[in-house]
Amino acid sequence: MPEPKVAKIGPYVQYAEVGTYHWCACGQSAKQPFCDGSHKVTSFVPLQVEVKEAGNLPWCGCKHTKSQPYCDGAHTKL
Repeated sequence: MPEPKVAKIGPYVQYAEVGTYHWCACGQSAKQPFCDGSHKVTSFVPLQVEVKEAGNLPWCGCKHTKSQPYCDGAHTKL
């Protein structure tokens, strides 16, 4: 199984409004932590996320989290 590109060692803590987001799972997107379609040259697909309450969220930057799309500290083991 291919490994995603590590976009950032650590989370992207960003404010998110209520709505639908597409979290980049491949690490190739230039619009991290969100998808820009770069995955089309990989076997990865973005994760659709429904944010139900606005607030700051810790979006995973290393792409190795077990709790996609949010950071679980996996970047400390890379």
